[in-house]
Amino acid sequence: MFASPLAWVVLAFVQVILANIFIEQVNTFMIVQAQLARTPNAPGLTELAIVPMFGAAQMVLLMSIPLLTMRLISEEKRNQTMALLVSAPISMMQIIVGKFVAMTIFLCLILTLIAAMSLSLLFGAAVDLGLIIANLCGLLLLGMAYSSIGIFISCLTVHPVVAAVMTLAVFMGFWVIGLAASDPSSWLNWVSISKRFEGFMDGYISLPDVTFFVVVIGLFIFLSIRKLDSERLSS
Repeated sequence: MFASPLAWVVLAFVQVILANIFIEQVNTFMIVQAQLARTPNAPGLTELAIVPMFGAAQMVLLMSIPLLTMRLISEEKRNQTMALLVSAPISMMQIIVGKFVAMTIFLCLILTLIAAMSLSLLFGAAVDLGLIIANLCGLLLLGMAYSSIGIFISCLTVHPVVAAVMTLAVFMGFWVIGLAASDPSSWLNWVSISKRFEGFMDGYISLPDVTFFVVVIGLFIFLSIRKLDSERLSS
């Protein structure tokens, strides 16, 4: 993944965007800090400076993951190197899981940079470590779910750009579903990835939300394996 400049460009893009948001939120907190000190039960530095950065990271991942996953399978097909992978002494499951693990490692690198920014505030203030950990867990699960969807869509075409556009369209569909789910009792809340992430932003790591992400990840990894298996049998 790091052999091409794309991963480095995406990593730099994510870091620049989130770092600017983080600095702006910290500056805003410093301006209103005196007023917050006189307000009962006022939100702290973590809620006002760190959590908004994680909310922005959700949208940044939505835009950047399609660029990372678009080449994972479709590029192999376009360059006709997929036949080499198929002929190697590895299974389709190992190929897909290997691609997924690569994406997960890349996500962990992004999360490490985000965690470093968040924990840098420990040098001058108190932060809610539990809230930060919950947000990191939620963002990792969110990124893994997005990655599994992107890998599956990359299996559907030989054109990486088409895969990126299709993946982004699916992600935007999930985002629109989240906007439409205004009623807490609506069934749309059950299928909205963005709504599931909101619980982590509030500091809650709930079993239903974790289970939802695990099911999404497992489902699309399974579909990717089945897709490649069907192509191998038909060739």
